[in-house]
Amino acid sequence: MKKISLFIISIFTIIACKQESKYDTIIKNGLVYDGNGGKPIRADIAIKADTVAFIGDLSKESALQIVDAKGMAVAPGFVNMLSWSTESLIHDGRSLSELTQGVTLEVMGEGDSMGPLTDSMVVDFERMQGSIKYKVEWKTLGGYLSYLEKRGVSTNVASFVGASTVRAMELGYANRPPKPEELERMKQHVKQAMQEGAMGVASALIYVPGTYSTTDELIELSKVASEYGGMYISHIRSEGNRLEEGVDELIEIAKNANIHAEIYHLKAAGKQNWHKLDKVIAKIDSSRKQGLNITTDMYNYVAGATGLDAAMPPWVQEGGFAQKIHW
Repeated sequence: MKKISLFIISIFTIIACKQESKYDTIIKNGLVYDGNGGKPIRADIAIKADTVAFIGDLSKESALQIVDAKGMAVAPGFVNMLSWSTESLIHDGRSLSELTQGVTLEVMGEGDSMGPLTDSMVVDFERMQGSIKYKVEWKTLGGYLSYLEKRGVSTNVASFVGASTVRAMELGYANRPPKPEELERMKQHVKQAMQEGAMGVASALIYVPGTYSTTDELIELSKVASEYGGMYISHIRSEGNRLEEGVDELIEIAKNANIHAEIYHLKAAGKQNWHKLDKVIAKIDSSRKQGLNITTDMYNYVAGATGLDAAMPPWVQEGGFAQKIHW
């Protein structure tokens, strides 16, 4: 009987301790960067469930878990604005390569997105898979994101709808402007993707079939995204010898579509073009002063890499890989 009483007392003690704990986790003694660009502050952070509940002095508070971050920086999760984990997340939803670098949001869709897809595009997706094999069980961008969610992924995920993807749905890899009826259907594809939660329209203009897109075509697609509060983001048409012209095109699209526009991984490729970055930044600053919301992102390493096809003339790639390769 005595043992039972002691057991019951222990249970109540544990429950009482848990009830006394106002927070699940407290991170103390860290140098806190809030992500808004200001100077860091030394503060404690309290977490309750999935919410940052308090930032300040928590020296008198308790929690189920205490993390001592002395000598460390504490920041919100980082955003990978150009994630290509589209297939690796299917293979392994833990996304450890991103999480161990502090990335908690992966944004996909640079030019090409995982939807919308035609039947023939699904066949190509499955036929051209590399080491990661999977069955394409969706047709829309929203369907793909739901597919990831159902399988389970650790990071938050979001996606733009690829301008190249909606172009391929209607024109394939043809090097020509869309006919009016084709452009209208492309706009409807963008509309559906935006309704499914797409962040906006993304283009990659050094890669086929994005290379074949005209400025007017991109403006029309961006107008649809703008109606839903989305943005236009672009791997611009040149990052080297015609860098300034590439930035001018993005600014023109932003102005005519009334849309927030962002430059993917801003850079000046080739030593002979390095001096152009100052001019480009001046263009962006000038546009922002005129009321356009132009932003950029960068990757934090000095070397770049891409596929050999990016260095091939567009006429070589017309028709797509399927017409160039004997399966």
